[in-house]
Amino acid sequence: MHKEFINRASKTFELDENVIGLAVGGSWLTNEIDEFSDLDLLLVTKTKVSGNKELMIEYAERMGDFLSGFTGEHVGEPRLLICLFDNPLLHVDIKFLTLDEFNSRVEDPVIYLDKEGVLQKAINHSTFKFPYPEYQWIEDRFWTWIHYALLKIGRGEYMEAFDFLSFLRMTVFGPLLHIKNGNLPRGVRKIETQLQKEDFDRIKLTISTYNRIDLLKSLRNAVSLYRELRATLFDKNVALRTETENKVMLYFDKIEKRR
Repeated sequence: MHKEFINRASKTFELDENVIGLAVGGSWLTNEIDEFSDLDLLLVTKTKVSGNKELMIEYAERMGDFLSGFTGEHVGEPRLLICLFDNPLLHVDIKFLTLDEFNSRVEDPVIYLDKEGVLQKAINHSTFKFPYPEYQWIEDRFWTWIHYALLKIGRGEYMEAFDFLSFLRMTVFGPLLHIKNGNLPRGVRKIETQLQKEDFDRIKLTISTYNRIDLLKSLRNAVSLYRELRATLFDKNVALRTETENKVMLYFDKIEKRR
């Protein structure tokens, strides 16, 4: 169904003078696409379409039985229109780019429509770069994040602490464990299949149930995992915030002793 959707979209835009080309990325590139996969499309146009939600939706509506769509500011990508289509029910992400924007990309997509060969030329003459986390950025924040979680647990705001552990898995542990295992740092995507069993078992230890003791235990496991990943991945150029770490861990002991 994914290929049929792409073929139909390509034919739809063949006569559109503003459309330069259409390409597909994501799991399509690694042959991992299945019935549960969404579809990641890049629609490249001469004039800018992104920034105009109504126009973005107009283009999406031409691709098939459009149900709904919204822009991707929540994932830091306002050029993205996240769509749901019907017949079949299919999640499709459409990123609207100009040719200049296409040159700056996180992967080399498969081209389905390239009217003048400019997309292939762009791929041939530029290099994609997938965004990797900055280790110093993580270290500068991690211990303050742990202190924040302790504040929530200490106050009895367990749901916030519970959700915050999920944030740490998405922002810190998932990406770092992917890097350790030689994968692209895509948050916690496919960690069930792309991590070594030992590493997957370790990140599972940061998953808590909704109670104070288990939240503190999971947070301890999070600290332990971070220290191990830091020792494995970080080089000497990363300035460790040792004083902050020590102060926060003393506070950790204090919160744990309370009943």
